[in-house]
Amino acid sequence: MAQVGIFVGTMYGNALLVAEEAEPLLADRGHQVKIFEDPTLDDWQRYAEHVALVVTSTTGQGELPDSIAPLFRDIHDKLGHQPTLRYGIIALGDSSYDHFCGGGKKFDALLQEHGATRLGDVLTVDAAENPEPEEVTSPWIEAWATLLE
Repeated sequence: MAQVGIFVGTMYGNALLVAEEAEPLLADRGHQVKIFEDPTLDDWQRYAEHVALVVTSTTGQGELPDSIAPLFRDIHDKLGHQPTLRYGIIALGDSSYDHFCGGGKKFDALLQEHGATRLGDVLTVDAAENPEPEEVTSPWIEAWATLLE
C-alpha cells in the first residue's frame, strides 16, 4: 500500500479537520498516513517517491495560508522536476471571492509544472454551499484511495 503525506494549509481549521477526517479513511484501506500541519520542504521530500495529498484553504486574495505558503515557495524555488511524486489536491474556498480555491489551484499548477502525477481531479469545496466540508471530502477521499492501490 501507499505512503501518504497529508500537507495542510489552514486558516480557520477547516483544512486540518478535512485532513484529520482523511487519515483514518486512508489508513483503513491499508495506507500509511501522516499529517503535516506546518509542512517543511524536508517533510515534502520524504514523499518524493510516494504520495502527497495537499489539503489547503485559500485567503480572500486567492493566496495560500501562512501555514503552507513557505512550503509552496520552497518547492517553487528549490525543487525541480518531480516525476516520481503522485499527488491529490483538496482545495477549500468560498465562491463569493474572486479567486475561488486559488490556493489549491496554484499548488496544482506548480506540481503539474514540475512533472508530478495528479491522481484524480482537484476537489474544490465551496464553503458557501458546504459549511461542513467533510460531507464532500470524505466520499472523494474514499474514491481517491482506490487510485493508490
